[in-house]
Amino acid sequence: MIKQTRITYLFDPLCGWCYGASATLENLIREPDFDVQLAPTGLFAGTGARPMDAGFADYAWSNDQRIARLTGQLFSDAYRHKALADHSRLFDSGPATLAVIAVAITAPERAFEALKAIQHARYVEGRDITDVTVLAQLLRTLHMPGIADRLETPDTALMAAYRSRVETARSEMRRLGAEGVPALIVGAGDRRRLVRASALFGSMDMLVAGLKAA
Repeated sequence: MIKQTRITYLFDPLCGWCYGASATLENLIREPDFDVQLAPTGLFAGTGARPMDAGFADYAWSNDQRIARLTGQLFSDAYRHKALADHSRLFDSGPATLAVIAVAITAPERAFEALKAIQHARYVEGRDITDVTVLAQLLRTLHMPGIADRLETPDTALMAAYRSRVETARSEMRRLGAEGVPALIVGAGDRRRLVRASALFGSMDMLVAGLKAA
């Protein structure tokens, strides 16, 4: 039996750099030596949410182009002209974070699939992933109708899981000195250490070797 190394992935669904790192994360998930756990931080939820105005949209698009050049990930014109141009809604990752957690507590093996679909919906299709209705429709296309229903009418247990998981991720960020997302925590218990974002955008072989040596 393979002894797996625990990898905790700190992220936010509205983080462009997290989207940029998604291919690397997918490769890590495929590694039989790793047990990768998603840890949504709610970085842009609650008090972290902010208005989407023209200035912030321009800043985001400029940053996204840098990510695209570095990673090859697509940030489409639909994303620019629909998602970034809609200034009627907050830049708020709360709903998308709740969607990922709803999947994680019901079908944990599909949590990354849901996250990847949510990111694709925003950055490629230009859809509004701050809208619970959009997210529920997306989960239904992934054949998760029960989870979609639960997302639209969240129960006490789901909201408790949301608060607990976000606070746990934020506590880990504070304890290990993570300044933002994406980031990885390798190990468990008292042997946990932080792997900073830059490692996710370099050599895959070096990243895997470093994680295995942890």
